[in-house]
Amino acid sequence: MCAAGPGGSGGRYAFCMSAAPRTEKPAGRFRRMLDRLSSTPEDLESVELQEDAEATGCTRICDCSDRQIVKVTGTLRTVTLRPRAGVPALEAELFDGTAPLDVVWLGRRSIVGIEPGRKLIASGRISMSHGRRVLFNPKYELRPLGQE
Repeated sequence: MCAAGPGGSGGRYAFCMSAAPRTEKPAGRFRRMLDRLSSTPEDLESVELQEDAEATGCTRICDCSDRQIVKVTGTLRTVTLRPRAGVPALEAELFDGTAPLDVVWLGRRSIVGIEPGRKLIASGRISMSHGRRVLFNPKYELRPLGQE
């Protein structure tokens, strides 16, 4: 809805009011700095991991569904050795900023380079177990330490 100020229509005080308020934040340098200062370290890490997944062409973990073949990337948060049906299994939790993914290597007690804090790209078929996404024996690629 447009209205005119003093002096009739189209005067120098004409203004418009739209019905829909502006919902986007300005993306200026000051706004980004303010957002960065008011964010928690976990929020900043999540955003960085999401940007990394997008840049490498990987699927976001939150978008992965059961039986889907995917390529995902993220940071290993935990690495544990747990037997599954009497067989050793190395389990790791991969996080990409959107959701966790359990990565399991059956028959392995350890894998050089698979440690908490390490970034990797993994691909394989997602399955669901007890409501969690799991990737068994994936193909994987460790990200160079300089890129972390």
